[in-house]
Amino acid sequence: MEFLEIPIFDDDFFKMMFRFIINFTFLTFIIRFIYYPVSKRKDYVFTYYLISVIVFFLCFTLKKYELDIGMALGLFAIFGIIRYRTDPVDIKEMTYLFVVIGVSVINALANKKMSYAEIFAANILVITVLVAIEKYWALKQEESKSVIYENIENIKPENYESLKSDLENRTGLSINKITIGNVDFLKDTAEVTIFYFKNNN
Repeated sequence: MEFLEIPIFDDDFFKMMFRFIINFTFLTFIIRFIYYPVSKRKDYVFTYYLISVIVFFLCFTLKKYELDIGMALGLFAIFGIIRYRTDPVDIKEMTYLFVVIGVSVINALANKKMSYAEIFAANILVITVLVAIEKYWALKQEESKSVIYENIENIKPENYESLKSDLENRTGLSINKITIGNVDFLKDTAEVTIFYFKNNN
């Protein structure tokens, strides 16, 4: 039965919904239970969910046409969104974006040549690797802060240790490196950037 030359219903509906449930379940593990507890970035949680859902349905739709050129162009457009002009994105957030897109593509494009056991195994292995890296193997993440420093005498190279000790006492951070930016001799202030390891505990 059709309406305006489009079938009202076909058997692929059940396949699409089942695949979507699988995809959304594994994405929730990745985004809500692995990424968010570490980053606490709600804006990226929203972005990851929406992009992954759109990618899933786009890939599933393109797959039905079985056009190699069309599929290639579609995937090119999907991964092209990573390069849209916006604020700079940290490499870790970019990696998670690639992960959620990749998982959605795998779950949407799997065909008869790939069993559900393989689909589940691929998703579980991705989650396992993410958990292992985040919880056990991840290196300390270095972060930076810019501050306006008024004790301009300490910015001299020979007073580096005094500068470091003063900034550590004021910020309560264990500082790894300090860089000096703009210096305002009229106000006796300097823009100082401090680098420290983020404490994920």
